[in-house]
Amino acid sequence: MAVPGVRARIGAAGRVLPGRFCAALDQLLPVGPWETHQHFFKASDLRVELTNEPKPKPEVGQLQFGKHFTDHMLTVEWDQERGWGQPHIKPFQHLSLHPASSALHYAVELFEGMKAFRGQDQRVRLFRPLLNMERMSRSAARASLPPFDQLQLLECIRRLVAIDQAWVPHSDSASLYIRPTFIGTEPSLGVSRPGHALLFVILSPVEAYFSSGPMGAVGLLAEPRYVRAWLGGVGDCKMGGNYAPTILVQDEAVRAGCQQALWLYGDDHQITEVGTMNIFLFWTDPEGELELVTPPLNGIILPGVTRQSLLDLGRKWGEFRVSERSVTMGDLLRGLQEKRVREVFGSGTACVVSPVSHILYQGKNYPIPTMENGPDLTKRFLKELTDIQYGRVPSDWVLPI
Repeated sequence: MAVPGVRARIGAAGRVLPGRFCAALDQLLPVGPWETHQHFFKASDLRVELTNEPKPKPEVGQLQFGKHFTDHMLTVEWDQERGWGQPHIKPFQHLSLHPASSALHYAVELFEGMKAFRGQDQRVRLFRPLLNMERMSRSAARASLPPFDQLQLLECIRRLVAIDQAWVPHSDSASLYIRPTFIGTEPSLGVSRPGHALLFVILSPVEAYFSSGPMGAVGLLAEPRYVRAWLGGVGDCKMGGNYAPTILVQDEAVRAGCQQALWLYGDDHQITEVGTMNIFLFWTDPEGELELVTPPLNGIILPGVTRQSLLDLGRKWGEFRVSERSVTMGDLLRGLQEKRVREVFGSGTACVVSPVSHILYQGKNYPIPTMENGPDLTKRFLKELTDIQYGRVPSDWVLPI
């Protein structure tokens, strides 16, 4: 069911997913064995309970990623017998979970990452939130968690951000990070589809994800022994189980003098992702054509919102070929040897874009000329996206609060 408040605010932003959003909604809502007449929670039923003890807000210069939280949170409970309960905005508080909850034992859980931005006009905007709702629905289906109405959840999130909008930093280098989370709370040690679940949303004011800042270059450790995801797995879903095993490799990268891991796949060492980001290569391809390339969505790659936005912008500009195809380490090393590589950078909600300075691979350090080339394209993408996010230029990609 559509939410008038969201639809009115989306306006032309419905074109963000031309023809795909409604189709995705039809396909994703009645997923699996769930009843097609399932009762979804409605934003019109939202219960709001405001805190009597508001917390002091940190200065922008004191912000660390994910360390500070706003005054309120959103919760919606579900159980197999009664379906979805009433959505509830309440004071930020601890959760109470049964020790046998399926999320704690079998990682029946998922999350999303999105942001709200305060413009110079003091208006607060969400950036392409429909893409997050679509991806969250796909992740829920894969995790055997119950379906929900994407627009109803988006309107509840909009209401939560509106209530805590004083926490959105007054800065064009900071934002309010939004973390929708969906967990199985079935109180049983049996491995089965959960009969109880909890969807909740928390908010956190954040500065730059990397200490080096929005345009500080990072070094990558490419270690073929480790794999982030594989065909037939859940690499294209935003599940916590995809992240915990990467921490060890991240620590190894730091010990090797790098900041992030470059994830490879297959005997030919296909480049897939960098840390928790999608990866882009801007080069002259072997045929002599200028190309922006990123790995394809083949089930291994997370379909990032920033990734899609960069692809859309590149295609809109029409100044170089934009490709989604596999690139191996061998391809990249030949490009470096032949001086065809211009820039390599990661993209993600947390960091926006992050240039790459070098790659440590099979014991050898390979400098990447990203910073020597400006990095012109990386900077252009950063400016174009942040101009949209902070409302400096009008765009259908934002949803005003």
